[in-house]
Amino acid sequence: MESLNRATKPWQSPPGVAMSGACRKVTLRLIPLLFLAYICNYLDRVNIGFAQLEMGKDLHFSAAAYGLGAGIFFIGYFLLEVPSNLLLQRVGARVWIARIMISWGAISALMLVVHEPWQFYLMRFLLGAAEAGFFPGVILYLTYWYSGPRRARATAFFFTATPVAGIIGGPLSGWILHGLTGIGGLRGWQWLFLIEGAPAVLVGLLVLASLPDRPATAQWLTDAEKSGIQGELDKEASHKPVHSTWSGFKDGRVLLLSAVYFCFVLGSYGIAFWLPAVIKSTGVADPLQVGLLSAIPWAAALVLMVLGARSSDRTGKRRLHVGAAACLGGVGLVIVSVGSANTVLTMLGLALAAAGVFTALPLFWSLPTAFLSAGAAAVGLAVINSLGNLAGFVANFLVGWLVDSTGSSAIATLVLAGFLLIGTILMLLLPRVIADSPSLDARRP
Repeated sequence: MESLNRATKPWQSPPGVAMSGACRKVTLRLIPLLFLAYICNYLDRVNIGFAQLEMGKDLHFSAAAYGLGAGIFFIGYFLLEVPSNLLLQRVGARVWIARIMISWGAISALMLVVHEPWQFYLMRFLLGAAEAGFFPGVILYLTYWYSGPRRARATAFFFTATPVAGIIGGPLSGWILHGLTGIGGLRGWQWLFLIEGAPAVLVGLLVLASLPDRPATAQWLTDAEKSGIQGELDKEASHKPVHSTWSGFKDGRVLLLSAVYFCFVLGSYGIAFWLPAVIKSTGVADPLQVGLLSAIPWAAALVLMVLGARSSDRTGKRRLHVGAAACLGGVGLVIVSVGSANTVLTMLGLALAAAGVFTALPLFWSLPTAFLSAGAAAVGLAVINSLGNLAGFVANFLVGWLVDSTGSSAIATLVLAGFLLIGTILMLLLPRVIADSPSLDARRP
């Protein structure tokens, strides 16, 4: 401590303290805006689950037709994910993230004109194509600002937008369906798409006006803070092997992580897209009540996400936390299957399922960023996310088909639980070197 004091002038903070201050400033400037953007993103992605409560009856869609339309979103998403991330690197995060948000918000709002199944499928495909690159783009963007454990915590904060979107979106969607049907000659599900699509456009314009591409272009950082952040990133990068941009396609670890993520995402979208229908199937008929009850699982997810992120950062045991959370999600889905006719038991299962799955997902992203160098991160992260998100198509089509075939959601939820277990088992195959990383406490001076 004495040597540190001698090396530091009286009016200066010690280096570690200065870096913590710079990172707090970055977090306060970036994370709230990205958090708001992700709330818009998730609302526009899953509001189809509430729209289906009326839309299916109005347009005579079967559960299988709805599942196909909800899932076809992920085909467009898959096809354009990698090109989108490469374009983000080329044109800059500010312009590209804004473009993604404005285009997906406009397309989501235009879903109100859908009247035929083919129109539904087409608009869902275009929505996926417009949105492609947002999530992996933000994960890549965070690597420009945070190193190691700091990035894991920032990712977890960003990801808490998922349950917050559910807490807000459930009651809001239920209220729109309950109170706006018939106003202006529109059905409730049409108002739902219009009202929840518009904020994405507005936030996209805000991103365009205020999001800096990298630390060097952030006018609210001092030169010393810019140098400190970049120095920490350069130091971390020096310990990673150099990969070519396209090595993500050939790296076995990337492909294994894609398989793990596929299993987890399948569980997550099985919950997110079908949660309103599952609650309704227990005998809750009023859309407003369905919306209010749907906030409960998301509230449970928010609590466990925060606690899980803190524990993971404190111990550095990423793989253990990801696997335990995924197992909890599987247990919750089994309870949903067993108690499918009981509202209280179903809500308990949904709370455990949402808490487990949506805690596993943000912690998962600490694994690939631990070994992908800057050159390979754009492609590697996009490959994992695009292959993993094909589970969105599989989950919706599979659940819809099983519901139509069996007349209930019980078998479908057991299948989703099985995929979460498979993903957890695949976690055991991950080399320890990419599964665990230094704890945040170990990085503090």
